[in-house]
Amino acid sequence: MFIDYLDTPLGLFEFMATEQGICQAIFCGDQSYDDKKGERKANDITALCKQQLIEYFAGQRHIFTVPLDPQGTEFQQSVWGCLAKIPFGTVKSYGEIAKMLDKPKASQAVGGANGRNPITLIVPCHRVIGGDGSLTGYAGGIERKLWLLNHEGVEVKQTNNNAKLDIKNVINKRQAKTQFLR
Repeated sequence: MFIDYLDTPLGLFEFMATEQGICQAIFCGDQSYDDKKGERKANDITALCKQQLIEYFAGQRHIFTVPLDPQGTEFQQSVWGCLAKIPFGTVKSYGEIAKMLDKPKASQAVGGANGRNPITLIVPCHRVIGGDGSLTGYAGGIERKLWLLNHEGVEVKQTNNNAKLDIKNVINKRQAKTQFLR
């Protein structure tokens, strides 16, 4: 197993790879790069992933091409495949993804698979919203989801008036720590 980290505007991001591709990518909360740098064991796949993440946060990449190796059930794999097809700057509802799978009544199952996506951001589960256009759960936190969608130019229906204030706090907290906002 190979592992590396990237300090992003939204906090430390960890990504792991097998010899075949990225198998996990997650935000690490409030940990810093310095806390984790001793754990790094990179390979060509993690190096490519890191470069593509840097480009994404700099606004220069809209599609990730790094090889992937997610582990999950057949249904989860099919949902994650649909997520990977949602273009940068657009969103889909759980119901729309269920229809893409020819399972129009499987919205809740799609939501469950979406929540178990092991490769967050790269397999863009943040681009999935509620059927009414509102933000819904995100393993990295709603504030991160809002930031990512705003970064991609998506206007999102606000169901929580504090969401914009929360994301400003996240960004302000990270400005001194990230290479992208210097």
